[in-house]
Amino acid sequence: MKQKPLWRSASVYQIYPRSFQDSNGDGVGDIPGIISRLDYLKDLGVEILWLSPVYQSPLDDMGYDVADYMSILPEYGTMEDMDRLIEEAKKRNIRIVMDLVVNHTSDEHKWFIESKKKDSPYHDYYYWREGKKNNTLPPNNWTSMFTGPAWTFDKEAGLWYLHIYGEKQPDLNWHNPKVLEEVEKIITFWLDKGIYGFRCDVINQIYKESLEDGKGHAASARGIEHYLMKEGNHQILRKLYDDIFSKRDAVMIGETFDVDYENGRRFLDEHELDMFFQFDHMGVDKSYNPLVPPRFKPKKFMEIIYGWQENCAWNANYLENHDQRRSITRFGDPKKYWKESGKMLATLNLTLHGTPFIYQGEEIGMLDLPRPETYEEYKDVCCTRIFHVAKGYKIFSKRFIEKFINQLNRDHARTPMQWDDSPNAGFSSTQGQTWLPVNPNFKEINAKKEAEDPDSILAYYKKLLRLRKEEEALIDGTFESIKTKHPVYQYFRKLDGQCLLIVLNFSGKEASLEKDFAGRKGKVLLSNVGRTDFEFVNKLKPFEAAIIKL
Repeated sequence: MKQKPLWRSASVYQIYPRSFQDSNGDGVGDIPGIISRLDYLKDLGVEILWLSPVYQSPLDDMGYDVADYMSILPEYGTMEDMDRLIEEAKKRNIRIVMDLVVNHTSDEHKWFIESKKKDSPYHDYYYWREGKKNNTLPPNNWTSMFTGPAWTFDKEAGLWYLHIYGEKQPDLNWHNPKVLEEVEKIITFWLDKGIYGFRCDVINQIYKESLEDGKGHAASARGIEHYLMKEGNHQILRKLYDDIFSKRDAVMIGETFDVDYENGRRFLDEHELDMFFQFDHMGVDKSYNPLVPPRFKPKKFMEIIYGWQENCAWNANYLENHDQRRSITRFGDPKKYWKESGKMLATLNLTLHGTPFIYQGEEIGMLDLPRPETYEEYKDVCCTRIFHVAKGYKIFSKRFIEKFINQLNRDHARTPMQWDDSPNAGFSSTQGQTWLPVNPNFKEINAKKEAEDPDSILAYYKKLLRLRKEEEALIDGTFESIKTKHPVYQYFRKLDGQCLLIVLNFSGKEASLEKDFAGRKGKVLLSNVGRTDFEFVNKLKPFEAAIIKL
């Protein structure tokens, strides 16, 4: 019988290296810092670590602008440190997944620098084009995902280059087979070092089918119909599988913006990806219109989650990451029911069908950073770019724009990990400022305090992760949603005659259980409110969650 791959049973913990643990007191997290916390991660119960980029980078987009794929950013350590991390993690039965950022490079990558010369073999590694109107306007009307034009004029080259993200992130030209060869070298280099696989950044946007003008008048992503999930994209991913991943014990995880069911199934069925992130549920509480305030709608949120559970064979499940705000702030009640809603959300994430991803600090209930006084304090390039574009319209005040972009601010989830109540939350010994400020609530919310409390969010995560290993239905069981009335949501996980019922109350008020389940007997495997018996339960407490074996 073929052994089940690790990614089918393991839980993944995402580390944002810059904010996880600083080992040398410079205010920046690093690889030796990660090594020092491996026992914490082992005790938590995770088996795969996903590292956001640690490659050499000018950090315009915090590492998602790679200047050298085969060297480590000195602030984070050395290649020897990276080798030691891989080895020390393996000793604890933990594998490492790295970010693979190959839609674009940094404009400081040697390929891009060389590509400015028209006779260079690297010239066709990127999209260099002459502009319209005697080279004074961009070659087409595309806009960047970060807003503003998707083209920048380079004086040295005398041409425009394409960047569907920041201007310091020029897009690679995947029509050139040499680009595929280079990426396969990078992948093989890291797999040979013992890396378990890759989370592939914006991987369904890498192939530009044409450079024709885009439709619509969107401030961002105009032209996306020419590069989102194109046939060439599928062919590239299949080629990577055939050449490399079909011959390795490794995992490919895709970040797939605006993916649909059809393409999602194709990614899995045709062995292009092992799993992928979708973002539909991440948009339910956002407003991209400054005049419309954001509002969370649990019903829509759960409809989206149910849809992906029922239409996709294997999901990459998550509620927060380095690009999203903290989940309790968004989907729970950070003031009155912080602990209960944090545990309820954990129950949801770890009982869905697929691989659960936990973002650093999620397991202790970290919250959004208080809104900065001024946009100059943002480190997120996306926010500063949106601010300048919005400011150009001259109809919104500076304060109004700052309030609007705060809901999109990725700094919220990138603040330093809160380890204890010592200065800088135990993240760094620096006497100066950490690279991003520590959330001022670290005295109340930190890993040390929660490790000493058997009723903490951290303790609950440990129980959930153990239970997921003990109950096979939580891994391989079918997922069956149950029609309920908001705010109560219920679903089954079933396997070989075993039936687990998951019950969630997405409200800060008591809520009635469905009549079909009120009064039924069941063994409570885990409850976030201390419930031990499910018999004759008619009302769920605020933000109550339970896993019941029927």
